Amino acid sequence: MLQRRPCLPPPGRIGWGIRDWAPGRIHKSTSMLSVIIPTFNSERMLVPTLAMLISGAMSGVVREVTVADGGSTDATLQVADAAGCEVAVSSAPLGTRLNAAAAAARSPWLMFLRAGTVLDATWLEEAARFIDEAESVGAWRSAAVFRKSIPVRSAYPVIFEALALLKFALFGRAHPDQGLLIDARLYNEIGGHRDTAADPEADLLARLGRRRILMLRSGARR
Repeated sequence: MLQRRPCLPPPGRIGWGIRDWAPGRIHKSTSMLSVIIPTFNSERMLVPTLAMLISGAMSGVVREVTVADGGSTDATLQVADAAGCEVAVSSAPLGTRLNAAAAAARSPWLMFLRAGTVLDATWLEEAARFIDEAESVGAWRSAAVFRKSIPVRSAYPVIFEALALLKFALFGRAHPDQGLLIDARLYNEIGGHRDTAADPEADLLARLGRRRILMLRSGARR
């Protein structure tokens, strides 16, 4: 069941403030994004992810946010509803839910995020630049992930971030926690998320491969 609502209205409805937010230099030509977030009993993790997207909604780059829920029994759907997200609830496998959300998206670019993933404040301008450059040279057969950022409270965060960068450079292995920014045409061309994969998100990244994935400087932490 897909319920359509305006994406991320003024955040005061659930207590989010935007007084400190200031729009960056976003190119007017930037195509809009549809953000897709799979959830299942993700009430607490969903809040910071949606709050992080406010700047994108206010700038007009983020056109819609769809929460593809697997039948949560906590307050996940109430959080999504309060934020004005589009909500798709289904007991279907994760791959099916993600494909359905992508098919219903109204923007030419898709961004998949896991609930709990928070991007650096620079994500919006950097994502807009990536989209502009890809479209200007006709390089829509490429995708991007965000740099894996380790929480400061973790032991040796700098070392772990460096190891994650080395792993990506050597093997091209990105993690679903890093998000995925992808042109809808490329997503459809490679078959989207596969229902039969044990981890449809990781499987999609593996099929994209190192040559088609650019790592952006903005960090993603979870």
